[in-house]
This record gives sequence, C-alpha cells and structure tokens, in this order.
Amino acid sequence: DPVAVELVDDTMIALARSIPIFQPTVEEAVRGHPAALLLVEFAEEDMAENERRLRQLHEMMGDLGFGWDKSDDWRGGVVDAIDPAMQGRIAEWRKSGLNIMMSMKNEAKPVSFLEDCAVELKDLADYTDRLTKIFDKHDAKGTWYAHASVGCLHVRPVLDMKQAAGAETMRAIAEEAFALVREFGGSHSGEHGDGIVRSEFNDMMFGPVLPDLFRQVKAMFDPKGMFNPGKITDAPKMDDRSLFRFAPGYEVEGVDSILDWAEWPGAAGGLQGAVEMCNNNGACRKLEGGVMCPSYRATRNERDAVRGRANTLRLALSGQLGPEALTGDAMAETMKLCVSCKACKRECPVGIDMARMKVEVTAARVAKHGVPLHDRLIAHLPAYAPLASKLANLTNLLQTVWRHVPGLAGLVSRVTGFTTKRSLPRWHANAFRDDEIGTAPTGDGTPVVLFADTFNRYFEPENLRAAVRVLRAAGYDVFCPAPAEGRPLCCGRTYLSAGMVDAARTEAERLVAALYPLARSGVRIVGLEPSCTLALRDEIPALLATAQASQVAEATLTFAELLAADRPDLPLSKPSEAVKLHGHCHQKAFDLVKPAEAVLRDIAGAQVETIETSCCGMAGAFGYGRDTYDVSIRMAEASLLPAVRAADADTAIVADGTSCRCQIEDGSGREALHLARHLDRLMR
Repeated sequence: DPVAVELVDDTMIALARSIPIFQPTVEEAVRGHPAALLLVEFAEEDMAENERRLRQLHEMMGDLGFGWDKSDDWRGGVVDAIDPAMQGRIAEWRKSGLNIMMSMKNEAKPVSFLEDCAVELKDLADYTDRLTKIFDKHDAKGTWYAHASVGCLHVRPVLDMKQAAGAETMRAIAEEAFALVREFGGSHSGEHGDGIVRSEFNDMMFGPVLPDLFRQVKAMFDPKGMFNPGKITDAPKMDDRSLFRFAPGYEVEGVDSILDWAEWPGAAGGLQGAVEMCNNNGACRKLEGGVMCPSYRATRNERDAVRGRANTLRLALSGQLGPEALTGDAMAETMKLCVSCKACKRECPVGIDMARMKVEVTAARVAKHGVPLHDRLIAHLPAYAPLASKLANLTNLLQTVWRHVPGLAGLVSRVTGFTTKRSLPRWHANAFRDDEIGTAPTGDGTPVVLFADTFNRYFEPENLRAAVRVLRAAGYDVFCPAPAEGRPLCCGRTYLSAGMVDAARTEAERLVAALYPLARSGVRIVGLEPSCTLALRDEIPALLATAQASQVAEATLTFAELLAADRPDLPLSKPSEAVKLHGHCHQKAFDLVKPAEAVLRDIAGAQVETIETSCCGMAGAFGYGRDTYDVSIRMAEASLLPAVRAADADTAIVADGTSCRCQIEDGSGREALHLARHLDRLMR
C-alpha cells in the first residue's frame, strides 16, 4: 500500500506555474492539463519493491481507463518520480500548497474554515460531490488539495472577505458543510484544530457533554480567561467582522503609486493588492537555503523580514498606524535594512516583491521630506561620474585621505552617511567610451548591443573591454548605440533607489529611446552588471509601462545568457582552472546563475562550484552606509566570505556583480573577476 496519496487540484497547478520557484517543478511533473493530480508515495524496504509497486500503479490506472495513449487530455497516466531530487521538489511543491493557493491575485481568496474537515475514506467521493453542490448553490468556487488517502482534504471556498456578502456566504457554507460532515460521521477539524472559526460549532460537533467539560477545565486552569481566549470555549461568532484582518471600514485612500501594479487589485494602482498578498506564511524567516531574507538572517528581527515589512506597509497604507505613517521615520527604519535583493520576488510563495515596494515607500518619503545628502551622492553618480573619472587621481586621493585625517573622518561620515570602515570604489582614469567599438554595427558578424553601465564604465572599464574581445572572438558584431544628447546611457537605478522618480524616469526614457529601434529589428541587448541589465527587464517596464519598454525588456540578456544560449566556440588558449562562482542576488531572483554555470562548465577541464549564499551584503551602496556597514558584514560572513577564504589560491573567483566583487575584495583580500574577464584571460 502507498504511504501517502495527496491531491493537487487544477487551481494549485495553474497558480504554481506562475510562481518562479515552482514553475520548473510543474513543468517537470505535470503532463497535459489535468483537472487534478494524485501524488502517490511508496516507501518499501528496497528500490526494487518500490518499482514493482509503481508498475502495479501503472496497471491499475490502465484498468481504470487512464493512460497516455488515451485521446482525452484529462485521462492521463502515471508520471514516474524515481529521482530523489525530483521527489524532493514535488514534496516541497505540495508542502507549499496553502501558500500557492493564497497567491491568487484577486480580492477573493481561498478562506480557511472548512480547511480540514475529515470523513471516512469510503465516504470521501460522496462528501466531495455534495460539498461541491453546496459551493455551487452559493456561487462559490473551492480549492482542493492534500490528504486524499485519509479522507482529509484541505478545502477552501474562494470568497471576498472585505465585503459583508463574503462573510455571509462563509457562514451559510459553514453551516451546511458542517451539517454534511456530521451526517457522514466525520470531524470538523481532522488535523489543524478548531480555533475561533470552528469553535462556535463545537456543541453541535461533540454533543452536550464534552463541551461542558471543556468549559470546566478552562475555568479550572484559566479562571480569568487570559490564555488564548475565544478558542474552544466561549467562542465569538465566526463571521464577526470586527475580528477580520480586513474589518469594516478598512480602505486605502490618498496613495499614488509610481510603478505599474496593474496585475493586482485594489487602490494605488494595485499596490494595495500586491501588499495584501502577504499571508504571513513565514517563508521569509528561513535561515538556510535560497537567498530570502538576508536582513532577517542577519538580525533575526521580525521587522526586518519580508513579512514584517509587508504587514507594516499594509497597516500604513490603510491608515491604521496614523495619517503620516507611510512617510514617517518608523517606516523608514522598517525599510532601511532591505537590500532590494528581489529574493522574495522569486522565493516567496505568494510573490511579494519588497524591492519594488521599497521604491514606492522611498518615493513617498522623498516627496514629503526631500532626499538626504547620502542618497543624493549615490543617486547622482551617473551625472558626475564623467568628471570624477577624468580627475581620477584627485578624486581617489580625496576618497582615501578623508578617512585618515583625525576629526575629519567622523565629521564627513556624519554629514555624508558613508562609513569610515571601508574605502569607496576607485575611479578609473581611462573610462570606457562608446566610440571605442563604434555606435553602429559594421556588418561583420551577428549584431549585439553592449549596454555599458555606469559602474563598469567608470570603475572597471576592463570588464567592458574584455567583454568586447570575447564577443568579437565569438563572432558577434558589438556596438554601443549613441544617445541623443551625447551623455552616456544609464538605467536610472541609482535615482530610483533614492526615490527620485522623475530623474529615474528621464534616464529610463533615454535608454529605451536608444534601444527600442534596435530591439524592434531583432538585435539583442547584452549587459554586464546584473542589477543594471535586469532593470531593463523589471523596473523600467514597471516605471514606464509602455510597449517600447516591454520590447526592450524582451531583447535584453545578461552576458552569460547570450553565451549560454548561442554556445559559440571561443578560442581559449589556456586550460581552465577551478572556479568558485558567486551569483548576484538579481541573477538568482531571475534564475540566471544557471547560464553562468553552463558557460563555465563548457570550458574544457573546468571544475565549477557555485557558492551557496544569500546576499553578499554590499548591495550597491548599502555596504558603504554608516548605519548599515555592520549588517553588511554579517551578511557576507554568513557563507560567502568563509567560502572565498577557504578556496585555494589558484582557484578563480567569478562574480558578475560590481558590489559583490567589492565585498569579496574588502572582506577576503581576494580579487573576483567578472565572467567576461575570466573568459578573456583564458583566451590570452
């Protein structure tokens, strides 16, 4: 017999397809378009016996009229999951069923009050059929998943609990459904407990004797009713809306969003609905695996978890923290340690994108209070970078001297917000120029646009020059389009991070105007810095909300993506060495570490190890902040820096993120290379 049989319905399948972390698992495990799946698990003493059981399952399904040879799409057969890694992915998908169900981007959500009614297995089919008719009677759709083998399906009607009608429907369904459960001799709560939502029905469930005993025990051990009031005994009505998350009078008013949140319902252009997606599942509080949430891992403070920030933002948007809460100091403190890694966008089961929400909060605060000097210095970097680079010897001297002059260091740190504990990046006197490679294709090879970001252009131009050599050797015709005003193109991320929306929009519009004609003609756009390159695919379309921005986004690739997709033959003259690869947070958020791994592993003799780490902690300007430096180092010391220090001296450290390379060098003394420089070095 199987040790488990778990149901997954079509709603859970469809929702999981739209969640980045689960989408590959669905594609791997689901064939066709089934109305539901049964996950059947065998755990015999040896693999041969498990495989025999699996063959029996194939035969049984065939006898029942199911199989991949059937013409009906829904009459599929069995998908074998023998590989332990695949089994683990499927188990994690099923375990996250509740969070997946709650990822619906509607005002109506699956509501827990029939969550774990249980009946005998022989009655399960009749029970589910009649429960479905109850849903139909009340014009409600239900979600179904979980423990089919023991008659305990997790069933949640989809209702809008912000409306009085939703609460009324909940009560009507509850009364009829609980009566149905009692008719089958089942239980209202087969697994999760009663709580407020079911406790008022205990008298009907248990009869007159047991509930009275419950009350006597409660009075004996808790005469003042201090502990967990309203549960099991003396329960309020399940539809008492004053107890709801969205109580009567809940609304969001007077808030304007700057990014496109049209996927979600609610006020502020959908920002309200996006924030309300957080269902307190706590996945952001995990301490191992993945990236989310680096600030919580460093502080272990609920305020610094995605959940803490989302709840604070929800309460602020709805006025429950006071009229100025959104732009106040407490909200700024709540957001301060968010490094905008975007891990939550990928790893949160309901897809909270706190990095984008932080942009909204910062922009609202800036509109009311202005931009602090520290943020201005970072935001305007693309504007003053050309001059600072031309005066590189002077600017680098000044950046070094101020930290070592007694009295001056503390004063400058207090005024500018920069820490005295680390040096700022050094400007390069020979900055990259677009005319080094031309501003139009020459016709010699496959045309590719190289997007030269501010950081690589003025701090590490050798990365761009290395990329040009590698791409040309691979047969590409590389060029940089000329901007209309002559000033180098920029993605505007520094402005957006500082809440300077108008300046960010101006830069984004300049960039899209230069790239759109090329994207429309099929030319691909390649960038080196993950945060700037992926801004073209994420923030800029959300900021501009235009078809042109979307087309540019579709044409944009990271350097590793291009090489992994085309797999050109590179003239590598040196044997490869051992490589430790560190993925930038945004590469991880968009599942783009794999292309870098693929490129490195295509090199003969390569021994590639990807460092399993959360955020490096530098996160742009975060690691240079006077108030955030210590947290930055804690993030780096969690796994990245120990792994780099443990690497042999002849092991290459590859990291595509500018800030990642700075953190590695500052914290370990080791030089990390961009993938482009690593490949260029192997060609020479």
